[in-house]
Amino acid sequence: MASSSAVGKLSREEFRRQKDLDAARKAGTAPAALDEEGKPINPHIPQYISQAPWYLDTGAPSLSHQRRPTDDRSGNKLDQWYERSATSGPAAKKYRKGACENCGAMTHKRQDCLERPRKKGAKYSNRDIAPDEAIQHIEAGYDAKRDRWNGYDPAEHKRIYDEYEAIEAERQRLREEEIDKQTTTDMAAVRKVAKAGKAEGDPDFGSSDEEDADEDKYADAADAVGQKMDTKTRITVRNLRIREDTAKYLINLDPSSAYYDPKTRSMRDNPLQNVPPEEARFAGDNFLRYSGEAPEVQELQLFAWQSAARGNDVHLNANPTQGQLLHEAYKEKKEELRDSSKVSVLAKYGGEQYLETAPKELLHGQTEEYVEYSRAGQVIHGKERAKARTKYPEDVYINNHTSVWGSWYDVASSTWGYACCHSVVHISYCTGEAGRHAAAASTAQNLLLSNNSQPEDSTSKPPDGGGDKGKQRKMDTDVEEEQSKLSEERKRKGRATEGDERFHKKSKAEEDHESKKFDVTEDDLERYRRERGRMEDPMANYVDNDGEL
Repeated sequence: MASSSAVGKLSREEFRRQKDLDAARKAGTAPAALDEEGKPINPHIPQYISQAPWYLDTGAPSLSHQRRPTDDRSGNKLDQWYERSATSGPAAKKYRKGACENCGAMTHKRQDCLERPRKKGAKYSNRDIAPDEAIQHIEAGYDAKRDRWNGYDPAEHKRIYDEYEAIEAERQRLREEEIDKQTTTDMAAVRKVAKAGKAEGDPDFGSSDEEDADEDKYADAADAVGQKMDTKTRITVRNLRIREDTAKYLINLDPSSAYYDPKTRSMRDNPLQNVPPEEARFAGDNFLRYSGEAPEVQELQLFAWQSAARGNDVHLNANPTQGQLLHEAYKEKKEELRDSSKVSVLAKYGGEQYLETAPKELLHGQTEEYVEYSRAGQVIHGKERAKARTKYPEDVYINNHTSVWGSWYDVASSTWGYACCHSVVHISYCTGEAGRHAAAASTAQNLLLSNNSQPEDSTSKPPDGGGDKGKQRKMDTDVEEEQSKLSEERKRKGRATEGDERFHKKSKAEEDHESKKFDVTEDDLERYRRERGRMEDPMANYVDNDGEL
């Protein structure tokens, strides 16, 4: 089966012979196939194991793709590296064709030359020809390519030690010369010079208890608690919290309050949300970050970054004065450009009148005018505030009305109308005071009162009256008829629902209850008058055809 990987597309006869050979090898009648190293291949190995993939197929039966490759770590040795400044021989006497135009070496071109660009290259000056570099070929392994210290010579670090030792020796010599030049015998001055030269370890300038007694008066000038004073940079660094201060995480012990980061010792939010930031003793780190001149510094830093990204030489820390001046000039040019663009747009398209806004006092309704109101809401002192007007026309009176539609509400009919004539018909003609009296007289309550007072008036007044009395009498008669019809209809419905109970004998209380049940109220009468059909009205079936045109 292993030999099948070494052949390409077989014919039918070759495939049959290959199958017969594989069967004979499995039976042991034919010798096993040999790989590249001369080792026999087990014929019982499945084809998916013995057949090599296309990128490892050598064209011969083999199992090398299943074996672990030999690990050659010879290229990972750190002692193999390029020899620095190695040359292949002495320098040439004159320029050679194809050499570097700058230095004259044959191993590289001008764009790859590492020497300083000459004013006149070796091609034209034919002088100072550089020797050819030795081309070295080092095959570094995986580890050697990624080792940061590969090729480093530890002997180079000795030069750093030698340099520091030379500096310390020179500093010691200068310090001894300065001490020798002292003409006074004051040991305090000598100790001061020795301390400035960092000679604390020198036993000749040690301090005693008597000499340190005078140092107590300088205790007030010592560093404060939690602060460190750097004498070289003159910068005070506060690295510890003063013990008397309250820690940030102790201001509010609620776990759901502002988060405290113990690693950076920062609390960005305000721990006391119910206290204004201006009144709180600690309002969070973000309040300090965005208050005072901090936003201006952030804008200046952002401007410096953006300018540097565009190719300008602006650095806020290296030259802050230049950055400040450039930022101010940038803002002035920005305002000028904005004004010029605004003028050009207005000159081209117009619309300057829409940019003129009202003062902020009028927009927000805040003025300095004093107005005093009474308990009833009336103005006592000052001018009353003007009411806001809508986009619709206001106080427009039509059809001889002196009030607008909706200025009066009829409680009995639950409709809106005009306050001048109490008319509930929209866009009707105003009848004035007479319309108000007519509307009041046509209410159900007035009709019932007039009906009850009719018998008394008939006995005291003569029967023959004018036209107005006849109309009033006719109106009362209509009301009585409507009331009687309504009561009869209710009685009929009551008899239908009660059934046979109407035939048994009732008590006096039940009779009184029945009489009250069939009484007609003012609301019932008003509902009946609205819902009944007015067949005698000549305008009941009138249809206005003018709206269809």
